[in-house]
Amino acid sequence: MKNISSTIFSSQKYDKGNFFLIAGPCIVESEDLVMEVAEKVSGICKKLEIPYIFKASYRKANRTSGTSFTGIGDEAALAIVQKAGKRFNVPVTSDIHSHEEAAIAAQYLDILQIPAFLCRQTDLLIAAAKTGKIVNVKKGQFLSGPSMKFAVDKIKNAGNENVWLTERGNSFGYQDLVVDYRNITWMKEHEVPVIMDCTHSLQQPNQTSGVTGGNPQLIETIAKAAIATGADGLFIETHPNPSIAKSDGANMLKIDLLEPLLEKLLPLRKAIL
Repeated sequence: MKNISSTIFSSQKYDKGNFFLIAGPCIVESEDLVMEVAEKVSGICKKLEIPYIFKASYRKANRTSGTSFTGIGDEAALAIVQKAGKRFNVPVTSDIHSHEEAAIAAQYLDILQIPAFLCRQTDLLIAAAKTGKIVNVKKGQFLSGPSMKFAVDKIKNAGNENVWLTERGNSFGYQDLVVDYRNITWMKEHEVPVIMDCTHSLQQPNQTSGVTGGNPQLIETIAKAAIATGADGLFIETHPNPSIAKSDGANMLKIDLLEPLLEKLLPLRKAIL
């Protein structure tokens, strides 16, 4: 099978020593929002020569409250994500939630993301693998880096060598997460690209209000530590105005803060190469 991981950024000019960036709003709220974010982030990344993947969930299947916003409709949202990728000439990704969704989503996406809570779901991993797309598996909040070997094996044994892993913290008590940076080193031992989710790792889940909290003021800290410990890529959810975002606003980065953050990370990346 063609190694998609090595060619996914072929249309983008960038310094091959740089980390790559997966960024966008948590969910497709509207076409206007998607295009605004994709345009701004792709412009920043082109300027800084950072390979960029646009992300936005076409549906949020895992919400604290049953009354929370879950999306505008799967096919409508997927079409918008695909349109953004074509307009700004960048790869696109979104998360899938069941094995039936894999083949459908693969018609629109370059990379299929497996949510952390579903990283052990064998039928989902195999279905994603069989699409031939890159499969980015988020490490469960209840798992260690070494244990992600089994997710990697499931995908590769299904005939797909294009596997990425994402660290997003581990549960700490009932309402907090902590990041163990040993997991980045351990997951790199599986010989796959490893990404740090800088925003979801700062969530404060299970709030009695029914809305997940967060600590976005620590995004820079998480990102710096991830680069220093060898992460290949960063995952950052960003929004023009997180306070009115329809999902995960409490832990998203305000988009105006993205370029200054990336500018701080580039010298750190070069220092460790």
